[in-house]
Amino acid sequence: MWQKLSLRARINLLLAFILTLGLAINIARLVVEATPRVQAEDQSVIRLAREFVETIVAGLNEAPDPEARLNQIVRDLSRLRHVSIARQDDAAGILRPSTRSDGDEDARSAPAWFVALVHPEKTSVSVPITIHGRPQALVITSHPDDEMAEIWDGIVTQLEVGSAIAVALLLITMTVVGRALAPLKALSQAMTDLESGRYGTRVTPGGAPELAAICTRLNHLAATLGDAIEEKRRLAERTVSLQDVERKEIARELHDEFGPYLFALRAHAGALMRLSDVGVPDASALRKHGAAILEQVNALQQFNRRILERLRPVGLAELGLREALGALLRLWGESHPDMEIETTISPALGETGETAELTIYRVIQEALTNVFRHAGATSVNVSVEPAEQPTGLHPDRSFARVRVRDNGSGMKPDHKLGFGLTGMRERILALGGTLTIVSDEGGVTVEALVPNGARA
Repeated sequence: MWQKLSLRARINLLLAFILTLGLAINIARLVVEATPRVQAEDQSVIRLAREFVETIVAGLNEAPDPEARLNQIVRDLSRLRHVSIARQDDAAGILRPSTRSDGDEDARSAPAWFVALVHPEKTSVSVPITIHGRPQALVITSHPDDEMAEIWDGIVTQLEVGSAIAVALLLITMTVVGRALAPLKALSQAMTDLESGRYGTRVTPGGAPELAAICTRLNHLAATLGDAIEEKRRLAERTVSLQDVERKEIARELHDEFGPYLFALRAHAGALMRLSDVGVPDASALRKHGAAILEQVNALQQFNRRILERLRPVGLAELGLREALGALLRLWGESHPDMEIETTISPALGETGETAELTIYRVIQEALTNVFRHAGATSVNVSVEPAEQPTGLHPDRSFARVRVRDNGSGMKPDHKLGFGLTGMRERILALGGTLTIVSDEGGVTVEALVPNGARA
């Protein structure tokens, strides 16, 4: 049952229990202290009453009428609050009590169970006297009813005042706790909205400083999630756009280059068909058309290899990343002998995974393409090495750092990235890595962190 209660109900119940327990302990303390208090009062009253009686009856026999004088003393002493005095005639054994006025004692007397608990027995003491040689006694009996009534009144007052204070404190605390915990309901509703995909939800910070801080953090989280979802949407749109652009580019190349080759092959094949209809074909014409066909087929093979290289590097899966990069860099070096290419591939790189290898290869390929086309550089440095665990990226995966640095003129301040690097950046972001491009007077540095074992 306790687990089903809200935090507010738990705090209120706990506070009510503490206040009730404190009030009960205080009442119990008063009850426990009542017995020694009544006993001390009882003994004090008995002692004082005995000393007083002994003093006033000392000269009783010198009075003209000792008997009348004794009766008067008893009547006068009957007005005392905490004791009663009665004459006891030893010869007759008769106890003649004094009359006590109990006017309003019943109205303010303590309950019987409290009297029995605090003072179960009455205390009596006898003061012997002699009148004309006849022994008598005055019996002094304690009546601590007033003291017990005062103690009981104090307990009742303590209970009433304490209960009123406890109820007031409980109400004040319930109000304060309710206002302090009010943001929890808003936080719960905001989390439900976030779970439903409504990332524009915001919570007004309020309540205790800790809850206000949580509200602020939740608002920041909602904004971050909203930005991430929007970025994911833009990334998906950009990916589709880049795929369409790449398809259009391939379609254009097929139309512009593949079509003319096919047309030439068809023309030469038709010429061979016509020559075959001649009784004695011209051998030189046959060789001419055959050589033309071979030339067109060779061009088609080169074009086909170039298209396949764009779609997927040839030999990457068979040779591995190190050999494929070596072949790519040798090809660039042969085609640009005036460019100094320095390559460093760390032996500690280890296994990176098929998707990561393809991504590393494409980043280097695209970066080198931009260097040779736009940078005007004389040297370029290519390095691939293991990277330390980046902060905020997948803590359970290792990363490879790819860096391509040239000594060219750098990019203009208003330069916009082309489709190649933009596509690479979005591909790497989709895999959980990063791509940064830094341009200064010393050239351009393209650096990518690619997660190993990444899956497309």
